[in-house]
Amino acid sequence: MKTIAEILQDKGRDIWSISPDATVYEAIELMAVKGIGALIVLEAGNTVGMLSERDYARKVILKGRSSKDTSVREIMSSPVIFSDTDKSVEECMELMTEKHIRHLPVLNGGKLVAVISIGDLVKAIIDEQKFVIEQLESYIAS
Repeated sequence: MKTIAEILQDKGRDIWSISPDATVYEAIELMAVKGIGALIVLEAGNTVGMLSERDYARKVILKGRSSKDTSVREIMSSPVIFSDTDKSVEECMELMTEKHIRHLPVLNGGKLVAVISIGDLVKAIIDEQKFVIEQLESYIAS
């Protein structure tokens, strides 16, 4: 099974972040522009939370709040759950399922290096299954 480090070789390591004092509107706008579903919330270089589309839907929209009058700090998820680059895809899937999260910040040597999504993990599993199928088909055909 692939490790997170191997997934990051293909995916890249872009990290998009926002300040906890920014408005939720600014955060949603950034997510839309970047085509992502979550942001790391950084304060003085430290990860203090995560903000996802789910946080927005449940903590702003459903509660009748205004995204322009609500700060990221008010709705971000905290504390943040992390993974390490040496963890396997299976370990991360298990963690994300257990914690009901769809985005997972990744550390290497205690330093934030990337964010992976549940979609990244599913893609890795599908790619690995395709490879195994191709190997079996090749074996059967020979």
